[in-house]
Amino acid sequence: MKNIIAIGGSNSSNSINRTLAYYAAQQVKGAQASIVDLNEFELPLYGVDLEEASGIPENATALSEVIEASDGIVLSLAEHNGSFSAAFKNAVDWLSRIDAKLWRNKPMLLLATSPGGRGGSSVLGTAKQLYPHQGANVIADFSLPSFYENFSEDGIKDEALSQELNQKIEQFQQAL
Repeated sequence: MKNIIAIGGSNSSNSINRTLAYYAAQQVKGAQASIVDLNEFELPLYGVDLEEASGIPENATALSEVIEASDGIVLSLAEHNGSFSAAFKNAVDWLSRIDAKLWRNKPMLLLATSPGGRGGSSVLGTAKQLYPHQGANVIADFSLPSFYENFSEDGIKDEALSQELNQKIEQFQQAL
């Protein structure tokens, strides 16, 4: 059985991106999905001086090991002012100090959602361009607009969006 990690790119206790990532990861056949909650890997604000004085924090090493042990990554990015959330960007900064190819060439399903109609499309576009340089094997991507209108406990309400996500999940599944 494949080990899929679902990461929501924010530290919100009610992260809609963590919800979407875990939902999508659970749809992958022949895989076990687990949530990676950034709150369980709290990190100091990255800085060269801090790294030189204290080294790599244990939580950064632990998070890197979780990524390494996975067979695939479902990552859903929160968009804060058109970019990554500060907590997620900080985690990526620390992870890149352990291994510049921090995503370890693992198959990745890249997602984004937001309460608004653009569904995190700005941050998703940035990640699609950036992450292959950081060792991501981005298999497919998907943006869910208007999360609260389009998502429920049963999944995606809009049939066209649901079909699109299911196609992306199938592509990801085939790459595992």
